Amino acid sequence: MREADRLYADRANLSSARRAADAWSSALNNAPNQFESAWKLAQVCYWLGGHGADAQRRADLERGIDAGRKAIALQPNRVEGHFWVAANMGALAESFGLRQGLKYRKPIKEEIDAARRIDPAFMEGGADRALGRWYFKVPRLLGGDRKLSEELLRKSLSYNVNSTVSHFFLGELLQDEGRKDEARAEFQKVIDVPLSRDWAPEDQDYKEKAKRILTTLRR
Repeated sequence: MREADRLYADRANLSSARRAADAWSSALNNAPNQFESAWKLAQVCYWLGGHGADAQRRADLERGIDAGRKAIALQPNRVEGHFWVAANMGALAESFGLRQGLKYRKPIKEEIDAARRIDPAFMEGGADRALGRWYFKVPRLLGGDRKLSEELLRKSLSYNVNSTVSHFFLGELLQDEGRKDEARAEFQKVIDVPLSRDWAPEDQDYKEKAKRILTTLRR
């Protein structure tokens, strides 16, 4: 388990992330009641689903959903399974078309709501951030709400004012609303905040995305 954690810490190297996934999967196969292996497998599958080869991404996210559901079955009152199931479903919904979005729209919200009830501080306000993203991405006729999205994303920043992902999601919302000056400020914050100790690979991803968007907003 310690070796798998070490490999996950090196997840920017995809071969390390894949080896971590294999280690947690093997541990779970050998001991199906290992809650920690289940939710950590879901976590690393989310990373692989966003960074691996295109042909493998969908399978990784579906594997993450399955692992997260196992974690929920083992410990329904722990936040980790609910959060990472929602994350993997959300990545599928955003990346693989309308059909996936409609399929997972309701389950995503159910799992985010469960995570918020259990531990709203998990992942530095991760459930508020995820729900804010949900209200932004879902069409208004199906429950989307831009005002509520903004409120939740700003609330998530109360857990960590330097969260690159919260600033980035807020920037995308403001950009889509035509509030370009405010959007530029959020994307600049993504670039300016320091790298976090535990989430540097994710921070680096969002910093690069923010730089690319800022070049278009300045035109």
